Amino acid sequence: MFRRNKWFTFGLRFLSVSSLSLIVAACDVTQSQQPSSTSSSQKPVTSSTTAQTLTIYSGREEKIIGPLIEKAKKDLAMNIEVRYGDSTELALALIEEGNNSRADIFYAQDAGALGALAEENRTLTIPEQLLNKVDKQFRSPTGQWTGISGRVRVIDYNTKLVKPSELPTLVMQLTAPKWRNKVGWATTNGSFQSFVTAMRVLEGDRKTLEWLRGMKANGVKNYSSNSAIVEALGRGEVALGLVNNYYLYRFTKTNPSFPVAVHHTRGDAGALMNSAGVAVLNTTDQKSDAEKFVAYMLSPEVQKYFTQEFYEYPLVQNIPASQEQVSLEQLNPPQIDLNKLADVKETLSLLQEADVL
Repeated sequence: MFRRNKWFTFGLRFLSVSSLSLIVAACDVTQSQQPSSTSSSQKPVTSSTTAQTLTIYSGREEKIIGPLIEKAKKDLAMNIEVRYGDSTELALALIEEGNNSRADIFYAQDAGALGALAEENRTLTIPEQLLNKVDKQFRSPTGQWTGISGRVRVIDYNTKLVKPSELPTLVMQLTAPKWRNKVGWATTNGSFQSFVTAMRVLEGDRKTLEWLRGMKANGVKNYSSNSAIVEALGRGEVALGLVNNYYLYRFTKTNPSFPVAVHHTRGDAGALMNSAGVAVLNTTDQKSDAEKFVAYMLSPEVQKYFTQEFYEYPLVQNIPASQEQVSLEQLNPPQIDLNKLADVKETLSLLQEADVL
């Protein structure tokens, strides 16, 4: 278990080494998105004792869940305030805030950040009737968090530069000379860091460190975000990019001739299926409203929103994935306990040791 002071000390050291690493992440979040009213650690004062505000710390970007929050305000008749930021950064903040936190819900872009909070005993058990809507693989075994939508790690490739027959079957093969100076990644990205954590779980720290160093020696190009990688692929700046599955479809939706396609590895960390999810925090004074919000996010309407608008995978049964995606049945992700992705601290240390962060 991570102790609070260890997390905080590490967070400060990490920020000093790479000031952008906890700020620029997969969701392309910027500090300008954070409302100034979130700097206080106390609940905002409302004009009525009955008009409380549900406070959410969100590692998911405003562009994605902002419209959902506005709809939830109306559908649930709630006041909702959101602080946006990087999932890892917000997890560190919540751990440091402790019992003084103003937050009711943590909405993370990956299971690792949720697991880290659960290990610090910062979460409450979600009701079983809500947990049972989601497959056991995508929720906490002790009910401390639940997945909302799924995302898969993939290799996007420029179709003018690479033939399908040339594509690697495993991410470990990307250190080969044929891929020198042709691969892009985003090491400050939360999803990338979860991918590296998964590699540590599956392959061990030593082999993962060797791969990271091999990638650097092979001329891998580092970008600020998944979107930046896909843009670079479209320009032909790199031939392959390590990203999440849904980013490409945001480009092809407006430009069907965009020269990039998705490639799935099979059974390795490069095929990791992770989940964006939520936890109810033990500092909440609105447990009932928080649980209503969780139920809302697991409703068929919201699941279809993630599937149809952002090409993520639904985690609630009987909701079909987008026709643009490879079906869940065709995917071959590694068999891994997502709760083990909570070991973010050691992953960040390994990335620094490899000198890629």
